[in-house]
Amino acid sequence: MRFIVLMSVKIKFLAFIDGDVMILSAMRANIGKAAMMIRMGGLVAFPTETVYGLGASIRNSRAVAAIFEAKGRPTFNPLITHIAEAEQMNEFAVPDSRAVFLAQKFWPGPLTFVLQRKPQQAFLDLVCAGLPTMTIRCPNHPVALELIERAGVPIAAPSANRSQTLSPTTAEAVWKSLDERVDIILDGGACSVGVESTILDLTTPQAVILRAGGITKEDLEDALQETVYFSDGNPDKPTSPGQLSRHYAPAKTFRINVTDPRPDELFIAFGSGFNGAQLNLSPQGDLREAAANLFAFMRAADENKKFNAIAMAPIPMEGLGVAINDRIKRASRRA
Repeated sequence: MRFIVLMSVKIKFLAFIDGDVMILSAMRANIGKAAMMIRMGGLVAFPTETVYGLGASIRNSRAVAAIFEAKGRPTFNPLITHIAEAEQMNEFAVPDSRAVFLAQKFWPGPLTFVLQRKPQQAFLDLVCAGLPTMTIRCPNHPVALELIERAGVPIAAPSANRSQTLSPTTAEAVWKSLDERVDIILDGGACSVGVESTILDLTTPQAVILRAGGITKEDLEDALQETVYFSDGNPDKPTSPGQLSRHYAPAKTFRINVTDPRPDELFIAFGSGFNGAQLNLSPQGDLREAAANLFAFMRAADENKKFNAIAMAPIPMEGLGVAINDRIKRASRRA
């Protein structure tokens, strides 16, 4: 089933595929149409506070398989299950006291848990890449929450882009990456956080960050009053999203920690003292502003035809800078 075109005023062009609409403004009526599409087994791209997600019902294995096909994503890379309220964790997973406490403190928000799955739920096998664990979060975005609630089912959703390319923070970026591979794109404006959620493994006695993101190590340690560890995991056998060695990557050659860019490189600066930079993630050195701008600026640099390559200034390894450095490190690796 397809719907008639309703374009968001935020997008300054009309986009048709075989006369079908792909981008719908995130008004209530259109969220209802998107929820119906989820229930029917379709794919819906929707905004969260982190990046746009490509969603399908976790109870429809064919729809979940279509996510992997649309993204060109390996099926050994698990998906995050998005829920509308913390209590839904108990339907699918076995949360411990830490998960319950952290959900109360940080949800809705950019924090994903890795938890043990409940047994005898075969419909989750593809979502969880066959693992005995699942990744789950409650997003802090009114459109995402309403979509999940009206669909009546949790939504499996990785970022709404082709695998190993830049994550989308606008509906237009989703369109450019996925076009006809998605049934509906809900346009809820630009994402406020701009980098993916923090993924925290709670299946071990020590809490371990598997992917740095919008909730920092310091935030978690302050809440838990204990040391939280980091692990990059095994890129050949990921236990959560974001562990592939090359990810979030532009098409152009991309160098990081650069202070002296080459003439053919578009330079993305951070902070003051870079008057010749074409782009600056945050002239004031604000890491939250930098995170929100990161993927949009990398995409703009990738699309700029005046430069053959991209270079980025050093980013401090503190707070959200840890998540930014994780993304650009993976983006700079060549296939």
